[in-house]
Amino acid sequence: MSDLFHVLKAKIHRALVTQAELDYVGSITIDQNLLDATGMFPYERVLISNMRNGNRIETYIISGERGSGVICLNGPCAHFFTPGDEVIIMAFKMTDESGAKSAQPIVVFPSDNNRSFTKLDTL
Repeated sequence: MSDLFHVLKAKIHRALVTQAELDYVGSITIDQNLLDATGMFPYERVLISNMRNGNRIETYIISGERGSGVICLNGPCAHFFTPGDEVIIMAFKMTDESGAKSAQPIVVFPSDNNRSFTKLDTL
């Protein structure tokens, strides 16, 4: 049996939080255009890091309206993020040693209130 490794699949680097909704079940809502660009999926687990205060949380994705620029922290996550915070959203995948050695994550750099972005297919 081969060892498996968690490697970075994709990240949205320095997205702007547009909303924080405490009265919700949980999750992070992300503009579908950003999900398409990164290959992230609704209900996929992500790690989110707040550039302002260093908080890091793990939750799952909900698809947001395409072209809206939405990055909304929902439920308990809303306690740790406020509109205007910059965040890094990271998705990981499991792979064997060969896949870990050749991993090339997709990185998206949002601009224009998350409505446009620059995409790198490798770091």
